[in-house]
Amino acid sequence: MTFPGILPLGFSLAAISATAAEQTAVTVAEKAKQATPIQDKIISYVIDHSGKLIGAAVVIAAGFVISRFVANFVQRWLEKKPLEPPVRLLMVRVARVAVLAVAFLIALGTAGADVTALVAGLSVAGVGVGLAMQGVLSNLFAGLTIIFTKPFRVGEYIQLLGVEGQVDMIELLSTTLRHGDLSRVVIPNRKIVGEILHNYGTIRQLDLTVGVAYNSDLAATLAIVRDILSQNPRVMKDPAPGVGVTMLADSSINISIKPWTSVADNGPAKAELYQAIVERFRERKIEIPFPQREVRMLGT
Repeated sequence: MTFPGILPLGFSLAAISATAAEQTAVTVAEKAKQATPIQDKIISYVIDHSGKLIGAAVVIAAGFVISRFVANFVQRWLEKKPLEPPVRLLMVRVARVAVLAVAFLIALGTAGADVTALVAGLSVAGVGVGLAMQGVLSNLFAGLTIIFTKPFRVGEYIQLLGVEGQVDMIELLSTTLRHGDLSRVVIPNRKIVGEILHNYGTIRQLDLTVGVAYNSDLAATLAIVRDILSQNPRVMKDPAPGVGVTMLADSSINISIKPWTSVADNGPAKAELYQAIVERFRERKIEIPFPQREVRMLGT
């Protein structure tokens, strides 16, 4: 038995299915074309703008070479000027960064970028970055203030904020002090500006005290102390050291000795002078008394 209407109906369904499959394939192909990977887009852009990109790369390479040449030239020129090392370093870095920034902007323009819009965007971004980096910027401006006002220089001995030491390095963000025990003290520059600063310079004055008995010959004792100071190579002759009686204590006559030394000789000179004083006083039979108390028992 046969059904005349079934065969035409089957052919119709097959035709419809084939048409739908063809349309689906076309749609998938179109979507595949639209979903081109980002790498393909980048490659296409590089191929289409290869000339401009090569020109931009050449400009950037030339910028690095020129910036190094300019930095070396500025450094040699500044070495002939009476400037502090931090100032020279700052000016050299500024010159190099300026050349690199100009080269970068020229390269962007060569590559076809809108430099005006980029500069405007960087300005807006700079405001946000500035707000986020207030501490760093305050240290930076404080460092520039220190470099140009020069409240202290490298090699000088300063005291501030409860710390002291010889200035070892002045940078844009911090100042480093070298302590007597060879440790380092790093102070943020914003902590320095506006604070009370004690600058000893490159020399320091020792404050020594020695006591002698009341029956000692003061003239001979002071002469011995002055002779010790004159023979010590660490003691400066100018300014002249100060020597004199400062106190009549309970058990001794106190003599104050205040010689000047360089910052580096401050510690060793103190030890050498005390040792020389003890040895010379023993040779000359000058007594260095210790505190004494006399107790008398009274009868009742």
